This record gives sequence, structure tokens and C-alpha cells, in this order.
Amino acid sequence: MPKGSTQNRLNHILAENAAATIEEVNYDACVRMAATEAAKVKNGVVIQDTAWKGYEEIPSWIMQGYGSMAMEADEQLHQLGIDRPTHIFVQAGVGSLAGGVQGFFANRYPKCPPIVCVVEADTAACLYKGAAAGDGAEYNVEGDMPTIMAGLACGEPNTISWDILKDHVSVFAAAPDWVAAKAMRMLAAPIKGDPQVTSGESGAVTFGVQCEVMTNPDYIGLKEALRLDGDSRVLLFSTEGDTDPERYQEIVWDGKDYK
Repeated sequence: MPKGSTQNRLNHILAENAAATIEEVNYDACVRMAATEAAKVKNGVVIQDTAWKGYEEIPSWIMQGYGSMAMEADEQLHQLGIDRPTHIFVQAGVGSLAGGVQGFFANRYPKCPPIVCVVEADTAACLYKGAAAGDGAEYNVEGDMPTIMAGLACGEPNTISWDILKDHVSVFAAAPDWVAAKAMRMLAAPIKGDPQVTSGESGAVTFGVQCEVMTNPDYIGLKEALRLDGDSRVLLFSTEGDTDPERYQEIVWDGKDYK
């Protein structure tokens, strides 16, 4: 596990009788370490959603699995009488989940695809970096990537997913930790009549970005560019609950401040 992983999350893995350690390197270096170890073992296999040259088949399967989330959400929306989402905010680490969701909806509604915003942690925003460059190439984020959004602390994009995202996503956003923390508190204590949602750091950040776009006057231009208004039907995916109960309590109960 990469530098910055919490002891609680390590303990969850150890409880499954796995051998696991927290290393002093980032997520992408841990992937390479695991691949090196797998190569030393007869029939060793790397199960990983980061794709690179020569390692594309398994990441493609994982992206297809992520696509099932999009398919199920689409089915549920139709059961509620909603034709399609007008907007989707989806989080990204290496981009596999985002690619699976984007790919599904682009194919499901080719004539009127939803407007998609991909959200990353600002310290690990490799997709945002590639989008800002605007040349279609992949860009990496190096070194430590300190963020409470552990599931998004990835600095090297999935090459397969980037090919999808760069051609279809409307907006790439890089969010600081306080956006995720604020969203966790808002979801845990919603306005009267709305259901409570227990969402972890990486799961809540898309809601946080949407709220900032809708309420912060500094982002009125982005709100208009995204065409967000009272008729919008926004789909979000909360990909984790309180997977680290101690940190969740620090943020939601104790109001721990983040920048």
C-alpha cells in the first residue's frame, strides 16, 4: 500500500489473511513493486486497473466491471421515470472507473450524451494535467501525493481510459481535500427531507465539486459552461462509505479542517 495509507485500511486487508505492508513510496511505485513480485512467482498475475503497454487485458475487464455500475444506475433512473442524466460527476484515480462510466453513457446516448465532469484530488490530478496540456498525450504526477482521498491518489493514467476520456469528457476538475471533507459533512447531515448518505473521502468529492460550482460565485462561468440549472438531472457515484471509521469521525464529527 502506498505512503499515506491509514492503519485502519491496512488492517482491513490483513483481516482477509493477506500479506500487506505500507511502503514509503506512492501508489504507482507500489503497482510496479507488485508487478515485479508477481513476475518472480510461477503463474503470478497482477490484478490492477492501471494499464500500460503490454498490460491491457485485465484493466479492460475491470473497466467493463465498472461499467456495470453505470448500467445499473441507468436502469434505476428509468424505473424512476427519468429518461437520462443530463450531467455526470465521476471521480478518478487512474481513470478506470471514469472511463467505464463515460464509455457506457457515450454509447447508451450517442445523440445526446450527458455532460461529464471528471474529478481528481488536486495533488494527484494526472488527467487534469493531460487535459490542460491539450495535446492528447498522457501526463504523470510524480512524487508524494498527500490527500485524504486515498482512492484517488494515483499519478499515472490508465492508457485505455485516457483514450476514452480525452475525447468525451467536458470538464476535468482538481479538488483540494476540504472540498471532499465538506461534502462528507453535507451528505451526513442533509437538508430536511433528503436522505442521509454515509460517504467516504473519495466517494464524496464529486458532490463537493458540484456544490461549489452551484453555490460559489467564483465558478459562475463554469456553472454556465456546464449548463447546470434547475432542470439538470445530475448522477453521482459514491464509491466508498466510512471505510476508515476513525478518519470519517474526525472529519464528520470533529470537523477536522483540511486545506
